[in-house]
Order: sequence, then C-alpha cells, then structure tokens
Amino acid sequence: MAAAPRIVALFGPTAVGKTGVAIELAEGLRGRGEDPVAVNCDSIQVYRGLETLSGAASAEQRQRLEHRLLSFVDPAEEFSAGRFAELAHAEIDGLLAEGRRPLVVGGTGLYLRAALSELELLPPVPPELRAEVESELERRGPEALHAALPAEHAEGVDPNDRKRVARLTELVRAGVEPHAGAEPLWSTDLRRPALLVGLSMDRERLAARIDARVDAMVAAGVADEVREVAEAGASRTARAALGFEPLLQGHDAPPSADEVEAVKAAHRRYARRQLTWMRRMEGVTVVDRTGLDDAGVASGIVSLLERR
Repeated sequence: MAAAPRIVALFGPTAVGKTGVAIELAEGLRGRGEDPVAVNCDSIQVYRGLETLSGAASAEQRQRLEHRLLSFVDPAEEFSAGRFAELAHAEIDGLLAEGRRPLVVGGTGLYLRAALSELELLPPVPPELRAEVESELERRGPEALHAALPAEHAEGVDPNDRKRVARLTELVRAGVEPHAGAEPLWSTDLRRPALLVGLSMDRERLAARIDARVDAMVAAGVADEVREVAEAGASRTARAALGFEPLLQGHDAPPSADEVEAVKAAHRRYARRQLTWMRRMEGVTVVDRTGLDDAGVASGIVSLLERR
C-alpha cells in the first residue's frame, strides 16, 4: 500500500489565488495538529527586490504562513532550475524529517517539477557563448533570435520570452539538442509522496483577476521597483519576469496605458500556457475554484487528504 502523501503541491495560473489558498489550507491543517510550511516554487519570487512584480507573499501573509525559498536571491545573479532543485529538496526533506507538512506552492512548472522529482538537466553552455547570445539579444531583441531558431525548436515558444529564446539559441549554437531526453512535466516517480492539486478558474474571471492584479501592482510602484533592479544590473533570469521589459519603456515616467496593457496581455498569455500545462499533467487533481473563496478551496483539499 502506497504511503499517504505528506507533501501538498499547489499549482495554477498567475492570479488564481495560490497564496491565499495555501494560507487557508495551513489554517485547516493546524486545526488537525499539523505544522505546515510553504516552499515557494515560482522562478521570479526567488528574487529579492521584485516582490511587487512577482506577486510574492506579503509580510502579513508570511506572518500567517512561513514561506521558504522566497526573496533570497540577488537579482543580479543568474539562477537555475538545477540550483533550485538542490535547495528545494533540502527544504522539503528537512521539513519532513521535522514532522512538518511542506506546502509546495508555485506557478512555474519546471520549478515545481524540480522540487518534487529528479530532473535530468541539459549541460551549461560555455560562458563566451552565453555572453555572445546576451549581446545579440540586447542588440536585436528576442523576436529576431526566435526567428532564427529551427522551426521544431521555435514552435510553442513566445518570441518575446527572452529567457527561453536565449537558452534555446545557446543550445542550438552549442550543438546540444534542446529537447533531448525531454520528459512529461510530471513524473510518476516523485521523490516523496505528494498530493498534486491544480487550481483552475473560468477564463473570463481569471482575466479580470489578472487585470486587477496588474493595476494594483502599478499603483504600488512596480515600475520604480523594476527600474531599480535594472539599474543594479538585473540578470537575464531576473529580467525574464513577466512585465519587466514593458515597464522599463517609460524610463522615469509612470507606465503608460499601452505599457500597462502589454503587462496584462503578457500575464494573460502566460496564464493560458499554465492552464494548458496543468491539464496535461498526470496525477493532478484539478480544482475549479470559480465561485469558491480561499477557505472553500482549502477545505476541499483537506478532504482530499483525509481520503488518502
């Protein structure tokens, strides 16, 4: 008989309310005598200084639920899924050894998979090749590099996704097959038993939540946050944050209506991709939270755990 899952993994598109659900879930678990801790699996929320742009848990939310691997990387540093996997495995294993419940929360599929399974990652490219691609990316832009990629690698990649376009360009020029050994997003061979929960929502309501979130970010001074990080020498992986580049266009002025709309559109596109990934994952219980508040979703997840 398989062991009951000790890990709960919450995945879902941007703005679906993962953090709020995790906090309410933690409250429900404490009522059962448990001691839960959230482990962040968002590739941008790892960076210090980008809390507004990434939608990281606020100070008040972190008081209600301890978060690990959040806002701890200098934005000038290149950070990888491989490095994240090492840290996430250590955090999860340590929490389990202490008898605590890890709540693995995030919207970055690769990072969530890195936390829960063993990844076979492609090798790094030579530093001089990376520098060459970075320089060309700055001069020509990601769309030009995307257009130069072989069709089989460019397909399904957003031409404005600087991080993925640059990585694919590096691998192609290094003679490395980008999709060699590619695996499904989830492996049935998880490192530790886990309940995988995907949060979904009616697309129109999700789009409205995304727009409201971006408006709140702008009101909170996200453009100043992005400019400060850029001036300090943001790495490519930090600059991959949704909305980073459009928010730099206004220089010292507040974002224009067109720039704000570009950020909203980027988030909506990303949310569509996240929902597509989620529906292809094996072993995931998808919860449609349309019409449900955070506490209602959390209660349903507790019920799932009780049935395992």
